Amino acid sequence: MKSAVENLTPTRVKLNVEVPFEELKPSIDEAYKTVASQIQVPGFRKGKVPSKLIDQRVGRGYVLETAINEGLNGWYQAAVQESGIRPLSRPEVEITEVPDPTSTDGELKFHAEVDIRPEIELPDYAGIKVEVAAAESSDEDVDKALDELRGRFGTLKSVERPAADGDFLTIDITATIDGADVDSAAGLSYQVGAGTMLEGLDEAVTGLSVDEDAIFDTTLVGGDHAGESAQVKVVLKAVKERELPEADDDFAQLASEFDTLTELREDLAKQAADSKVVEQGVEARDKVLDKLVELVEVPVPDSVVEEQLEAHFKEGNGHGEGEHDTEEHREEVKANTARAFQNEVILDAIAEKEEVNVSQNELIDYIVSTASQYGMDPNQFAQIIDQSGQVPMMVSEVRRRKALAVVLGQATVTDTDGKAVDLSDFVRPGGEEDAPAVEESTEDAKAGTEATPSDDPAAVKF
Repeated sequence: MKSAVENLTPTRVKLNVEVPFEELKPSIDEAYKTVASQIQVPGFRKGKVPSKLIDQRVGRGYVLETAINEGLNGWYQAAVQESGIRPLSRPEVEITEVPDPTSTDGELKFHAEVDIRPEIELPDYAGIKVEVAAAESSDEDVDKALDELRGRFGTLKSVERPAADGDFLTIDITATIDGADVDSAAGLSYQVGAGTMLEGLDEAVTGLSVDEDAIFDTTLVGGDHAGESAQVKVVLKAVKERELPEADDDFAQLASEFDTLTELREDLAKQAADSKVVEQGVEARDKVLDKLVELVEVPVPDSVVEEQLEAHFKEGNGHGEGEHDTEEHREEVKANTARAFQNEVILDAIAEKEEVNVSQNELIDYIVSTASQYGMDPNQFAQIIDQSGQVPMMVSEVRRRKALAVVLGQATVTDTDGKAVDLSDFVRPGGEEDAPAVEESTEDAKAGTEATPSDDPAAVKF
């Protein structure tokens, strides 16, 4: 078999394939067996009909067509492997020549147009310069952390006053469209200012007293009428405020391993400082990735964008998303898809250049972290991704994160005050693990959570 690649655009090629009759013959022999099992001829058992009789009954042309249909994908895959291209879409195949059915010679010719992952030329990314916000923790940060901790141990008590920001309410709501009730709920709990229910609700309930009501216009976000404009009546049934425990030594002993409030505040100050460093690291990471995208031109195939658009709005149609199928929303999805594709191509190229590998422990860390985001048991989550064949995808994701860590580790980071920022505690270049690298094995995902966590902060903090 011979194949040749014709570049149509930076992201699309035409693969021209020629299959000689000698390589076509095994498929023809299999096609005779297939046809023999499908027809019945008096005097012959099913599947034992001679080839010459099949030619008389259904024609050799039909057999040849069957052979080509069954073998086409295999020849295409062989051509892809031989050419080294990396397809991103289903191929558009056109058969241009087939052997003469009456002959035992000739060849099959076809071409396949397919979108591919573009090849890029990486710039010198060592020493990329980025600036991040100055990060110095203050007494206000410690006070805020202490108040948040006190909030975890706070209690709610009813108050006889109008609702205010931060209060915890019990409410009844009824939604109407064109004067007809479309949805209602009673006894809902809601914290003023949370912004987690309906747009306009915070303004409507602020200042209300128990048993008072208010009506406001909003857009429904759930149910059969999601995305539609409605009038909502809210009735306030109870107002409660959080009562915080006194910040003293007794609270320090209750809420932490420390004996005194002073020790607790010192620990919170250290946590606040560490948090600021992480914030700087995240900001630096994002800006480094922005710089890479600016430095490298990555063409995006139309099929990648169209596929994501179709999946996004098709999936959303069952969840109220169809109402948001606007030109503005589509442009947003297109931009996000293009940027995600560019990120992947660049980071994969860096990972190849830097010979970044993923250890078993790093994959386990990522699976455990991802499982917690979905509220799932890590072992159950690992089984699901294993059965669905998504382990290689997760390996690639961890590898890209480590590739970005390599670039960030070589970057020059300063804050807005002109001071150099040391992110060595946030990340170090990847690829230094002694543990064996993960290929596409599914056994790593099944390994559970007993292994020692990765010593590479990038695998966790990214």
